[in-house]
Amino acid sequence: MKKTTFSIALLLLCSHSHAIDIPDVHPNIVEENGSLVFVGEGNKYPLIPDRAKYTLDQLVGNPIGTKSGIKFDFGNINGRLYYGFIKQGDGRYPQPVFYRFPSIIQNGQASLEILGNLGGRYDMIGWTETGEGTLGYRVVKNNGVILYDGKIAFIGKSPFKINTASIIEGPFINFAEKGVFHNAVRVSFDTLKKTTVTIVVHNTADDSKVYTFKAKIPDTHHEIALSGLMPNTAYSYTVTANSGNHVYKQSHFFKTAPIPGSRTPFVFSYASDSRQAQGGGERNIVGANAYIMKKIAALSLFKNAAFMQFTGDMINGYKNNIEQTKVEYRNWKRAIEPFAHGMPIVTTMGNHETVMHIFKARFLFYGMSIDRFPYETESAEAVFASQFVNPTNGPQSEDGAIYDPNPNQQDFPSYQENVFYYIYDNVAMIVLNSNYWYAPSLANYPQSGGNLHGYLMDKQLEWLESTMTQLDTDNRIDFVFVTHHTPAFPNGGHVADDMWYNGNNQPKAVVKHSPNGNNLIQRGIIEQRDKYLKIVMKSQKGVAMLTGDEHNFNWLMIDKQTKIYPIGWNKADIRKDKYFRSLYQINNGAAGAPYAAQEKTPWSEHVRNFTAQNALVFFHVHGNILQMEVLNPDTLDTIVPLQVLSLSKH
Repeated sequence: MKKTTFSIALLLLCSHSHAIDIPDVHPNIVEENGSLVFVGEGNKYPLIPDRAKYTLDQLVGNPIGTKSGIKFDFGNINGRLYYGFIKQGDGRYPQPVFYRFPSIIQNGQASLEILGNLGGRYDMIGWTETGEGTLGYRVVKNNGVILYDGKIAFIGKSPFKINTASIIEGPFINFAEKGVFHNAVRVSFDTLKKTTVTIVVHNTADDSKVYTFKAKIPDTHHEIALSGLMPNTAYSYTVTANSGNHVYKQSHFFKTAPIPGSRTPFVFSYASDSRQAQGGGERNIVGANAYIMKKIAALSLFKNAAFMQFTGDMINGYKNNIEQTKVEYRNWKRAIEPFAHGMPIVTTMGNHETVMHIFKARFLFYGMSIDRFPYETESAEAVFASQFVNPTNGPQSEDGAIYDPNPNQQDFPSYQENVFYYIYDNVAMIVLNSNYWYAPSLANYPQSGGNLHGYLMDKQLEWLESTMTQLDTDNRIDFVFVTHHTPAFPNGGHVADDMWYNGNNQPKAVVKHSPNGNNLIQRGIIEQRDKYLKIVMKSQKGVAMLTGDEHNFNWLMIDKQTKIYPIGWNKADIRKDKYFRSLYQINNGAAGAPYAAQEKTPWSEHVRNFTAQNALVFFHVHGNILQMEVLNPDTLDTIVPLQVLSLSKH
């Protein structure tokens, strides 16, 4: 049995020989004087310090009740504080309604006036009667850049106190750990201080009390499993957080899925790539395009989507600091939060979710970068798992692969909650990570070791094959979608990488046993793409790949007539394989990131409806009939009217 990274680190600390646990997959990295150093080509490259421009604690603002309202301390920020009440129960998607005048933030200090400004005709929540309420607030710099959207609950009429049980993020509805939604769900949220939690669930048809779920151990992050639910049933749920003498309650609704295989008509939506964009305002709230994400989530619910799949690049990312990454994740989640109280929004990783160690290297403008370790706590995968609640039915890691340099320890990050599958009625969604163990500088400097953008490693593909085989024999499932961030067939913006690299098969992941050893990875990127495609095509139910990365919408059908190889390709041609069949690739990276135009590829003639407009894809499932519809969430214009997608057989 492998030791965990954590246990190894403890042993090393106790021996006083090393303070840093370095995975054997990076033989070029050593520890000197308590810091990491990369050694290559006779030179040493020091680790660049990780400094957060902003932290969550700073932007939450350490709120304190005063005689007239709430006082904040935002550190060294100067700007404006916009604020207003959030009225629970006033509409399905409660959001703050800002008061007409902001407060000034000077040297981080700001006061939010409740008594003087939000009484009388501005008391839309009745706090002057009840002595309690919830406020939303927005931190904006002097130059107009929005930094953070927060919320806080208060108690009192004067003086005011902060409700320490305030829910400051969430609650969100999520699929259960086993990837189901018909008889179990999970509720996740964060509170200001450590609280105990109770969730009471009611069947809305007769308002009967179903069950009370409790988490008695105080914490600030909460993930509560709700089990024993009825399929295809509408529920209300009330979260009660308790922190000492302070209590905070919030109520919302959700509807469970039908029993798998019921073949009840439903709709789900798909998008990716919502990182910050140009244009100012909510298009850039520190890493997230909140403007378009709100419209995407709202349109999904307007179209009665049962869930949304969002496949990577939620944020700008590419940070070497975990706290800064968490700020960006918080801003993205706060944008979708009002809509995700009752609709699951399932996420996975793209390249912009990267959290790195960066070494200062003269030959690379941005430095040499690899996935951050210790993997168990600081990798991009670990940080992502700490911020999102996904099923836990995926593979473990790449440990145990033929290229694993040390079978006695953890040498790769976990796949936990970034590779998984889930089921809704007769549809299964398999979520892959095409930026696992990602080393951004690998393509330019293979000595760093790590994984390539778009390269699906072997253990992940082994799990994919076994999962698709399992779903093929499940007579409840009619359609299997596979989603990953990078397209197998890029068309605009990433033709130079993804799973194509301009037709160059040489790029691949790099694992070495020693600094000067040979790469233990054999197949190049196009060969690995083909290995992946054969797994999906061998399945009788795999209908489409849902991809992103390229900031546009387009779709194409891959069949035996599609040119999928570079000129002079002299390796196996999977189009001649008996399992080769047609398969859709539906790319929607048009959720707000800066656009990319179409480029020329061997398969360009097969590309349909290419657009740089913002786009949201809807899949309408009616038993064994599958249709696709694509709308612009900003203008509500139709990009693709209802289109039947056929499932090809061998």
